[in-house]
Amino acid sequence: MITKPSKNKTRKNRHARVRAKITGTEQRPRLNVYRSNKNIYAQLIDDVNGVTLASASTVDKEINLDSTANVDAAAQVGELIAKRATEKGLKSVVFDRGGYLYHGRVKALADAARENGLEF
Repeated sequence: MITKPSKNKTRKNRHARVRAKITGTEQRPRLNVYRSNKNIYAQLIDDVNGVTLASASTVDKEINLDSTANVDAAAQVGELIAKRATEKGLKSVVFDRGGYLYHGRVKALADAARENGLEF
């Protein structure tokens, strides 16, 4: 019997293909998204120097929600990462969806970040 690879293995393969093509710089960092079952995390990464410039997630104390695993929570993380990026003087980013489909929580995070001043 042939077994199908898991969704996470397929996602990691897709993410590796994308990461071979995109990198973040100090002027235009990579906005990386990681989505777990309970939380969502976003980081601004400078791949040239190997440094995380800013991060935001649903486990931050600034985000007060009943549920951290929904579209509303992802939108708040998008707002927070955009706010932290503008505080550091960053406007333009490269979006790295982490191999996830651009739908649901990932899309909500990206849209909220765009609405709050990030360009990608």
